[in-house]
Amino acid sequence: MMRNIQPQDWLKIRNVVADAQRAAMHCSISTITPNGFPTSSPIGTLFLDEHQLSGFFFDRYCTSLEQNLPYSSKACIQAVNSSRSFWLKSLVKGQFSNYPSVRLYAEISELRPATEAELDLVNRRIKPLKWTKGSRQIWSDFSHVRDFQVQGFKWVEYPQMMPNT
Repeated sequence: MMRNIQPQDWLKIRNVVADAQRAAMHCSISTITPNGFPTSSPIGTLFLDEHQLSGFFFDRYCTSLEQNLPYSSKACIQAVNSSRSFWLKSLVKGQFSNYPSVRLYAEISELRPATEAELDLVNRRIKPLKWTKGSRQIWSDFSHVRDFQVQGFKWVEYPQMMPNT
């Protein structure tokens, strides 16, 4: 069941999303096709606002997202911490140090030009891999973003191993 976000939740959510993006280099955004089927798009350029229940992502390759949003702007953003060390430590201890995953229920806006500040953020994120051929092929030419407003969330939980938070 979707929960309303309290101020203390937002910091925990941001930490889980950051851990997930470090481990997997992306989050997934799920939308519904015009025929009612769910589809997910991997997004490696998602950023959460520090204070507001919102964020943005660079939309460069998400054709299914672009096709689905005219029918419904609602989406589920899922971030999973897939770090092997996180899971191994948690399994050995029998307890997670933080939530392993979170689902954010959001409304996604129309595509708009990115600001200089947003371009700086994405360039900082991709800088460690900018020297690679693949990085230059897929992470260059970013110019447009979509904002999103988070309406609620749900932790992905394993009840016997949840953190003491």
